[in-house]
Amino acid sequence: MSRIGKAPVTIPGGVDVSVKGRDVNVKGPKGNLSITLRPEVEVAVEGNTACVTVNGSGAARAARAYHGLTRSLVNNMVEGVTKGFEKKLEIVGVGWNAKVQGNKVVLNIGFCHDVPIQMPDGVSAECPNPTQIVLTGPDKQKVGQTAAVIRAVRPPEPYKGKGIRYHGEYVKRKAGKSFGS
Repeated sequence: MSRIGKAPVTIPGGVDVSVKGRDVNVKGPKGNLSITLRPEVEVAVEGNTACVTVNGSGAARAARAYHGLTRSLVNNMVEGVTKGFEKKLEIVGVGWNAKVQGNKVVLNIGFCHDVPIQMPDGVSAECPNPTQIVLTGPDKQKVGQTAAVIRAVRPPEPYKGKGIRYHGEYVKRKAGKSFGS
């Protein structure tokens, strides 16, 4: 059995976890999330803990993998509806900036046109200053995927370091051309 999967998920006050068939629903102050379970695993809610168990159907190796994965997904859902998740992006480049217009982030990053990016449901964006973007939401996967989509518009390049990067990301710099005389 998985070491991660064996650990029970603690359910804090104000969070409701319900299991109906193969669906697990988590409701909390920041929103509602749900997943559909694989046939190899089951989730049982007892009091203020949720336990993930392997039910024996399917291959044992796959069941062990899904055991830990399912526990992590349920834990992320519980954490998301209580605290939420946040990703910070930084824009590096002279004159490059971003702004939030309604449900879109509009990037001005050196192209001849602005690049609007639509925020998915459940993900909100704000720009505390023109070179920072902060994405927040209860679903860890949606927040991370949205951050990756924004970063992919202009990833950091290794010569000058210009581009959109995650907060704290280190970009390894390369030396430019050198003349041998």
